[in-house]
Amino acid sequence: MGIKSLLPGTLGFGTAPLGNMFRSIPDEEAAATVEAAWDQGIRYFDTAPFYGAGLAELRLGEVLAGRPRDEFVLSTKVGRVILDALEDPTARDLGEKGGLFEHGRPNKMIDDYTADATLRSIEDSLTRLRTDRLDIVWVHDIAQDFHGDDWLAVYETARTGAFRVLQRLRDEGVIKAWGLGVNRVEPIELTLDLDEPRPDAFLLAGRYTLLDHDRSLQRLLPAATEQGVDMVVGGPYSSGILAGGRHFEYQEAPAEIVAKVERIKTLTAEHGVSIKAAALQFALAHPATAAVVPGATRPSRIAEDVAALAEDVPAAFWAALREEKLISADAPTA
Repeated sequence: MGIKSLLPGTLGFGTAPLGNMFRSIPDEEAAATVEAAWDQGIRYFDTAPFYGAGLAELRLGEVLAGRPRDEFVLSTKVGRVILDALEDPTARDLGEKGGLFEHGRPNKMIDDYTADATLRSIEDSLTRLRTDRLDIVWVHDIAQDFHGDDWLAVYETARTGAFRVLQRLRDEGVIKAWGLGVNRVEPIELTLDLDEPRPDAFLLAGRYTLLDHDRSLQRLLPAATEQGVDMVVGGPYSSGILAGGRHFEYQEAPAEIVAKVERIKTLTAEHGVSIKAAALQFALAHPATAAVVPGATRPSRIAEDVAALAEDVPAAFWAALREEKLISADAPTA
């Protein structure tokens, strides 16, 4: 198990913003951002039908269709099927993430983690992405933030449906790896305790960042390391607050988070470190982490991400974060 040998590098490109997350993005700007990622050497692209009701997949596919398929790794997600019928994007029930893609396509989205829906979702994604194969498939958002008290029932449907389909497709060589793509640690912890099916990796968004990592460090990441299951860290900038934005957990950042970010920024300034470098390198320092996949909607942001990975972050900076209890004493930093 594991996907480190499959991935072409530790920096990927997350396409949630290309689904018009938070704002309406011109097609030209979206295409230029994907082009910039390619030009900067990024060869791992992660997307999902959920991102703008297929919009991110369409935009990504348009650019990557002109690139040699063997030169990049592509992951998408299952669990939501996009229909031809239309709905009001502002009225969708997205649990704790209400309004996230209200600027996306108006196509109706339904949650469905059954075996048949998983196969349909994959076929639809292949069409939108204009490709003949996927490398990694994540089971998307089977957690409390989207399904509330019903999340365990949703998880069970996925376990007996999507999980087994994806394991079969991997064993048959149709895909190379599968796992969960979630914003909470609980479904991953449950899955690590299963005897079967056995995933290769997980995409965990927002739960291993400078601002939120204690829970992951306690049980999840040690168990993943022990079992040889890799982690891809999504949302390393915590929905943007660690990269100059205003959002945390996909909503306007609360005062206590803004204050914590300001304390981190003070230390980055004192040590000559960019906050992007601190965020990306912190996430990558854990041995379970295979890659980070920040999102972007402007070409200039890609160059910043690449530079952040190459930046020298002194040990004194991490020591200062620990001293002020801004990161866990147990968090690896080198």
